[in-house]
Amino acid sequence: MTDDELQPLVAADYVALADLLDALPRARWHAPSLCEGWRVREVVAHLTMPSRYDEDAFMAELREFDFDFTLLSNRIASRDAQLPTEKLVGNLRDEVLHHWAPPGGGYHGALTHVVIHGLDITVPLGEPRCSPDATIGIVLDGLTEGGGHAHFGTDISGRSLQATDIDWSYGSGAPLRGTADDLALHLCGRNVPPGRLEDDVSTGYQGRSAAPDPG
Repeated sequence: MTDDELQPLVAADYVALADLLDALPRARWHAPSLCEGWRVREVVAHLTMPSRYDEDAFMAELREFDFDFTLLSNRIASRDAQLPTEKLVGNLRDEVLHHWAPPGGGYHGALTHVVIHGLDITVPLGEPRCSPDATIGIVLDGLTEGGGHAHFGTDISGRSLQATDIDWSYGSGAPLRGTADDLALHLCGRNVPPGRLEDDVSTGYQGRSAAPDPG
């Protein structure tokens, strides 16, 4: 898909996440996410960085951490999680954010970024995902055919991935079955809740430590 086709999908996912979070009781913003050490608040603060920091401001802070993006992400997530929920929800609706794309990742990267971090929030909260079936299918294609899984050290060689809730599959070999949400989380190195992936190779899928950023 072209950038002109992908950008509206990115914007729609941010708006859908904003709608969901705006309706949540504020206490649920303190619930743990799938990102280790981050609550819902920290994930939202991380997602919305581009709406608050232009390139100069971001690079100035990045230099303070010797260009270690993980350390900077943790610092900003911790600090900006203290912002009012109304401010963070407003950031999710910001046109600047809707047109942001990670360096070298384009709108494919931006779509993966918002979809996976959205799942980091909705899965532990027990809320439905914000992304429509077609959108998460695009993300799954990018993580498999596009090779995005390799960034997270996920090995899918000799495996057949089969979604149980949408019409999507990939590869051949021993099947790994689960919802589109859980397959996407698995491909991004997330710790999928036990029993949610059916693995015919082992006695049961064993989750992994969650990675903060689908980058």
